[in-house]
Amino acid sequence: MSSKIFAGLLLVIPLASCGDNSANPKIAAQTIHPVQVFTVEKQSLEREINAVGTVRYRRETPLGFTTSGKVALVRFEEGNFVKRGALLAALDTTNVGADMSVATAERDRVRAEFDRVRSLYADGWVTKARFEAADAAVKGADARVQQAGFARNTAQLYAPSSGVVLMRNVQAGQVIAAGMPALTLGEADQGFVFRVPIVDRDASKLRIGMAANIVIESVGNAPITAMISEIDGRANAATGTFTVQFRLPSQPALRSGQIGTAAMKLPASDSGDQVQIPASALFGVRTGEGLVYVVRADNRVETRNVAVERVTDGFVLVSGGLKFGDRIVTSGLEKLRTGSTVRVLIGKR
Repeated sequence: MSSKIFAGLLLVIPLASCGDNSANPKIAAQTIHPVQVFTVEKQSLEREINAVGTVRYRRETPLGFTTSGKVALVRFEEGNFVKRGALLAALDTTNVGADMSVATAERDRVRAEFDRVRSLYADGWVTKARFEAADAAVKGADARVQQAGFARNTAQLYAPSSGVVLMRNVQAGQVIAAGMPALTLGEADQGFVFRVPIVDRDASKLRIGMAANIVIESVGNAPITAMISEIDGRANAATGTFTVQFRLPSQPALRSGQIGTAAMKLPASDSGDQVQIPASALFGVRTGEGLVYVVRADNRVETRNVAVERVTDGFVLVSGGLKFGDRIVTSGLEKLRTGSTVRVLIGKR
């Protein structure tokens, strides 16, 4: 009786072991996992950046007097439109007028002295050195007259171009120093530009003539296509950014100071080993590196290490470990191990 029971147990044990597949690694490895994949392609690595900027006149010129003095009049207020050649402001000419009179009188005196010395020099009564000193005095007097005349002529500010008075810094009766900006004129003849600050990494990829779509809400929701006309030669000392300037087409609604957004496409990095992959393909991310699953020809996965270069919206720029044509897993990673068998879902990249 005992021998029959023992024989029955020998038959039950193998059957029980066959019913528990989880303990058998060979059977577990045959589990097929449905996954989505992304094929690494030699595609454009262009990326779009958005930058907030302001509308400005292409030329916003500060205007000032070449001499100090008392302001006699200011004819325009901020926001006023002026025509080319219009008188904007003027100094009290009492001082500059007096300087001109003194310079003219001194010039007449030294000229008369020179005529007398020249006659004496011709007769041999004075030396050549005396004659040359008189001649130099005449030239100096003429220069002082020219200087006084320049100060008198520049005691009035005239508009160098048609445009809008953007800033008024002086009032009638105020004493102003030489060179101090009295008014700032936005020159309408030069048109408008859109200026945006761009970080050095992105600014280095921009070139004159590249296009951008600019949206200025106060003008309208339709984007304005504009080309890069200027890029600063050096970064702003305070922010470290480069100012990029876009030439705007003429529109009546444009005003200096309006705020907008420019959308620009940056070209691919010059590095040939960088590829762009979905962020969902990365796992085990550490500082500057991560892992991806690559689907082999036999539909098993292997692990590759990649270096993370830059993260953008939804995508990651990586280098090393991947080549064009590789299929990397983008979903279902949590169930995979190196060597797992997968089934690629149709229609997914």
